[in-house]
Amino acid sequence: MSFMKAMLAAAACCLALSAHAQTLVTTGSLVVVPANGDVVHANDQASIILAIEEQDQDKAAAASRVNQKMNDGAALVKKADPQAVLKTQGYYTYAVYPEAAPLPPGSVAKPRVPAGWRVGQYLQVTTTNLAALPKTVAAAQGVLSLNRLHFGLAPATIGKLDEQRIAAAYKNLNERVAAIAAAMGRNVIEAVIDSIDFEGSGRYAQRPNLAAARAMRADAGAHAGKQVAEPSFEAGETRLNMGLVAKIRFK
Repeated sequence: MSFMKAMLAAAACCLALSAHAQTLVTTGSLVVVPANGDVVHANDQASIILAIEEQDQDKAAAASRVNQKMNDGAALVKKADPQAVLKTQGYYTYAVYPEAAPLPPGSVAKPRVPAGWRVGQYLQVTTTNLAALPKTVAAAQGVLSLNRLHFGLAPATIGKLDEQRIAAAYKNLNERVAAIAAAMGRNVIEAVIDSIDFEGSGRYAQRPNLAAARAMRADAGAHAGKQVAEPSFEAGETRLNMGLVAKIRFK
């Protein structure tokens, strides 16, 4: 008999808690809801870094060869892709020292004298002509080396995708608000947007597709002056994300 009383008491307690939960007032509640939307687009821009490096005991001779080959390489790129944007960067000159044997205890090291010089320079090429990219790179590799290659989206393309990213984020917001309203036992039409923050007034977070990036390094003089076969590239795609935070008030 005592067991039945205990069971009845437990059931009554559960009913009381359930009734109390159903009496939670949600009128006028303010709910902060994060949402986001993704847009995937095929990459339409390539950024490549070409390089040249020379070594010589004569610093001037090494620099002269670098200057000449960089001029030749830039001319080949312009001929293959007249629309490409070129930017030279990272000119460097380093002294090369011979290996020094360990000094006996108490001896004084003599001033080091360079055995030669390393001189190099980089050329950045940005282009949206992806169809001609293999031909352009192959032409440049006749003189320069391909140091790095990255595919992405042109600024104009990113701008055009703004509307799609905003729409995707807003759609996700509506879906999340509907789910929250159902969980609260409210009708979604009773939810009113109090405010929306689209990632700090339009700033976007770009998550590049790592598979679209390629990093390559090679001997700068390995193919100098030689015919190079065209490489094969896959541009891949980039995913852009738009996030927002909304304040939703229930009537």
